[in-house]
Amino acid sequence: MTDVDKIRADFPILKHKIYGKDLIYLDNAATTQKPQVVIDSIAKYYSELNSNVHRGVHFLSDKATTAYENSRSRIATFINAKNSYEIIFVRGTTEAINLVANGYGNEFVKEGDEVIVSYLEHHSNIVPWQMLCQRKNAVLKVIPVNDDGELIIDEYKKLLSEKTKIVAVGHTSNSLGTKNPVKEIIELAHNSGAVVLIDGAQAVQHTKVDVRELDADFFAFSGHKIYGPTGIGVLYGKEDLLNAMSPYQGGGDMIKNVSFELTTYNELPYKFEAGTPDICGSIVLGDAIEYVSQVGLDNISEYESELLKYGTDKLKEIDGFRLYGNAKNKASVISFLLEGIHPYDVGTILDKMGIAVRTGLHCTEPLMKRFGIPGTVRASFAMYNTKNEIDALVDGVKKAKKMLS
Repeated sequence: MTDVDKIRADFPILKHKIYGKDLIYLDNAATTQKPQVVIDSIAKYYSELNSNVHRGVHFLSDKATTAYENSRSRIATFINAKNSYEIIFVRGTTEAINLVANGYGNEFVKEGDEVIVSYLEHHSNIVPWQMLCQRKNAVLKVIPVNDDGELIIDEYKKLLSEKTKIVAVGHTSNSLGTKNPVKEIIELAHNSGAVVLIDGAQAVQHTKVDVRELDADFFAFSGHKIYGPTGIGVLYGKEDLLNAMSPYQGGGDMIKNVSFELTTYNELPYKFEAGTPDICGSIVLGDAIEYVSQVGLDNISEYESELLKYGTDKLKEIDGFRLYGNAKNKASVISFLLEGIHPYDVGTILDKMGIAVRTGLHCTEPLMKRFGIPGTVRASFAMYNTKNEIDALVDGVKKAKKMLS
């Protein structure tokens, strides 16, 4: 791993004090902090490039358009898409999933068809499919999980049939850290004739993703979880599937010709990018991805795994500590409860110590009901976190236990 102190120096917010204490930021599964290169890139766009894209012939429009499309190409290379026009800029993973549920689902899911999700899904990968099934009078089926928080693949196989049209699963669980066997999930779905959407919001910042090696039909992720800006994300889709889909939204730039009698749609990727996009966010996302690539995803993955093991071992020494998410293959997330203590109370005490964790359902309410709990305390690690910060977390949890027991 590259020098962690050097990486930390790139993130100005980590120098801030919270209640007079050094900030210990352990809420990275919700959003990551931003390196100076990303902050500078935002300022540069608005200082030097600000203009609309594609529709102008003047200097600024040309420069902004070039930067915008270059970022699309960088992102395509990052996930190994075959073509840059298979990369659609969206507001985030949530919009990407809704785009597919509306654009592909409305076109190809019929009454009596089936859509499969899993118990591990974020609400964003449940609700759009529920809405689709309600519109189409289709059936939503759910892959169960075992007590370790792993999908039961044998049960998934039983759910698949010729009626299955879409399988939508997360690459990595935001609440438990479980890394799903997505390549196997995709292969099994394809054998049944279904297409697969992978929610990669919790994956791309931790591990290398190759959409062609996975053979994913659709893959979505959010910029703010990979050290980029909020409000920007990516939908990757196979060219033939994107061409077969209807646009999700209508407006400027997604059309070739408009008349009151007939409108014809633009080519990929613009067919799905109606209106003025988040030009700045799209450009800066490419810079964030370049930063991550320079650190190296293999280095990041190795270091975060080390943090996960260290933190898990330390926290398990605390009486009354209960870990949720014991998957054999896991990202750097520790989701836990202290016996007899509400997670919100633990989070509040940690906050006063300058330690930022997430508490609650983590937008995975069905999963929490599966385990019969009101939510968890979740500490999620990134490449700028340290073992010293984990030691402080352990001390904070011990203090919370002593105060609240």
